[in-house]
Amino acid sequence: MKKLLLIRHAKATHESGYQDFERPLTDKGFTQCEIMTARLLKNHIKPDIVVASPALRTLSTANVFTEELGLVTAITDHDIYEASENTLLKVIYNLPDKDFVALVGHNPAISQVLTLLSGEYKDMSTCAVALLEFEADNWMELHEGSGKLTWLDSPKED
Repeated sequence: MKKLLLIRHAKATHESGYQDFERPLTDKGFTQCEIMTARLLKNHIKPDIVVASPALRTLSTANVFTEELGLVTAITDHDIYEASENTLLKVIYNLPDKDFVALVGHNPAISQVLTLLSGEYKDMSTCAVALLEFEADNWMELHEGSGKLTWLDSPKED
């Protein structure tokens, strides 16, 4: 069985002066990460590894998750940044050979892949987390509708 934890990056700044790739998380974004990692721990959801886009906002999100969950530093994959749905699927097909991987990325691709793999339309808000489970032995076996969405959560807005 394979498990995939899809994570959309936390709230990032929209202030001018930053290239898109370099947009940092806001204080609210860091708080969102802390809220979601606490919920993952409470629900005994802990991936083996984290793979993230190298963009500052996704890497910062991944760093909080790895630190709070007690995991090794995230692996980066540049293909996740500005990925289309098809590109993100290719990234998933080539994930490391672990049974439970977290992938930190961007919308719209994170939401699109969640919908494609689970057959359920869900819009991933900032720092939303979705757990998909697959009756598969390797990542290449995943296909449309093959995943079961077993857990979905997002930080509540104030």
